[in-house]
Amino acid sequence: QVQLVESGGGLVQAGGSLRLSCAASGRTFNPYFMGWFRQAPGKEREFVAIITLSDDSTNYADSVKGRFTISMDKAKNTVYLQMNSLKPEDTAVYLCAARTSFYGQFDSWGQGTQITVSS
Repeated sequence: QVQLVESGGGLVQAGGSLRLSCAASGRTFNPYFMGWFRQAPGKEREFVAIITLSDDSTNYADSVKGRFTISMDKAKNTVYLQMNSLKPEDTAVYLCAARTSFYGQFDSWGQGTQITVSS
């Protein structure tokens, strides 16, 4: 069983920056991918960013490309999301997730952390 705990959320003005962290624990933590998702009020959960642990390759939603950066410290089992040039439309609960199968869905989720961007 993998446990994921996010931190680093809060209130920030438009144009500002935040860095989210997601600490993973569990007896066998060896995912293929780690990802960040977000869910705004009244909207469906959407993909934000993903990192492949075998080669550190990354991919981003178009809405955050060039502003957000996903990274992972494998020694600490912690994945980060650096968010720059934040916009009010980035306001959401941000969740990290792990995918332990190469093909399939993300199967472990954190509880989420709130990001609010004021205009």
